[in-house]
Amino acid sequence: MKMRYMPKFTFSILLILASFLVIAQNKKTDSISSKIEKYGIRFGTDISKLAQSFYDKNYKGIEFVGDYRVTKNYYLAGELGNENTTVEDDRLSFTAQGTYLKIGFDYNSYENWLDMRNMIYLGMRYGASTFSQTLNSYKLYNTSTYFPEAPTVQSGEKYNGLTSQWIEVVLGLKTELVKNIYLGFSVRLNRLLTNTKPDNFDNLYIPGFNRTYNGDFGIGFNYSVSYFLPFYKTKSSSKKESKKK
Repeated sequence: MKMRYMPKFTFSILLILASFLVIAQNKKTDSISSKIEKYGIRFGTDISKLAQSFYDKNYKGIEFVGDYRVTKNYYLAGELGNENTTVEDDRLSFTAQGTYLKIGFDYNSYENWLDMRNMIYLGMRYGASTFSQTLNSYKLYNTSTYFPEAPTVQSGEKYNGLTSQWIEVVLGLKTELVKNIYLGFSVRLNRLLTNTKPDNFDNLYIPGFNRTYNGDFGIGFNYSVSYFLPFYKTKSSSKKESKKK
């Protein structure tokens, strides 16, 4: 998603999710009842990558997301995706294409009531990507004021078999829109662990990690729609307190 649209879109998603969570939290009543805890798998896709694939001619990508509830608050989680993006800067144009996998966990800090399964979570991922880089064109850097700027050089040189590994810290929200259908948003702070670079070039964009212009650190976003498939249920006693103003 282009960065100039990101702040407004991110704020809108956060506002929508926060509103659903506040509404759900305000539905508390004064009683002690048996709370149903559902355990199962949740799977879906990153809708931001699908949307960008339609409006951005230089980008094609898809990401599948999923998590599995292990305990009351902990979830196994992961993402699997593929990206093909062309970046055109003032001095060079390149294309990065590859597949990535992220695996890790999420910890839900939100206290649900009744049979709700909303989440405000903190998590971690280990990410790995295998990809290729193609140098489409570039301009030679000219420091002389006496000679005109060098023309653009058409290259087309391709570097295959590149790999990268990283870790990322995840902060996110998930809320149930309708039964078993969830809308989610997360922000990811990434730190490269390993990065195989081609000769005479650099990995300026890594599928799954995003741009590497700031060295070994990066940032990413995820907007997901997912479906929860319950496998089994447990019961636990919970006290529900009303909020009256």
